[in-house]
Amino acid sequence: MALDIDEALEWAAGRTPAVLITIKRDGSPQSSDVAFAVIDGEIVISITDDRAKTANMRRDPRVVLHITSPAEWSYVSFSGEAVLSPVAGDPHDSTVDQLVQYFERVTGGAHPNWDEYRSAMVDDKRLVARLRPTRAVGQIRPR
Repeated sequence: MALDIDEALEWAAGRTPAVLITIKRDGSPQSSDVAFAVIDGEIVISITDDRAKTANMRRDPRVVLHITSPAEWSYVSFSGEAVLSPVAGDPHDSTVDQLVQYFERVTGGAHPNWDEYRSAMVDDKRLVARLRPTRAVGQIRPR
C-alpha cells in the first residue's frame, strides 16, 4: 500500500537497522544491513568507498531501503535515487561534518573523542549516501 512519504519518514526516524537494496551489474538485487538516520527529509547512510553497495549506487543510483518492525507488524520500503558525497579526505571536510551529524542522530549523542572519530572516517574512506524518497510503500500500525 502506498504511504505518505512524510508520515513514513516520521515512523522510520529513530528506527534502525534497515536493509539497503542496490542493483548489481547483472541487474539482480544486492541487500545490505545498514544503520540510517532521517535528517531533513532524507535518509542518510554511512558507507565505505570499497564496498559493493557503493559501486552499485555509483553505477545505478536506484535503491530501496526496507525497514521493519515485526513487533508492530509494520514495515516501510522507501525507493528513490541515492546521491553520494565525496569520500572523506580530510578530518574537517564537509563529508566528515555530515558523518558527525549522522553519528549524533544514530546514537543520540556525542562521540567521546571527535578527533579520533573524524580521523577514522578518513582512514575508513567513508562517505554519505543520501536518499530523498520518491515513494514509500508498506503498512504502519499504531503502537
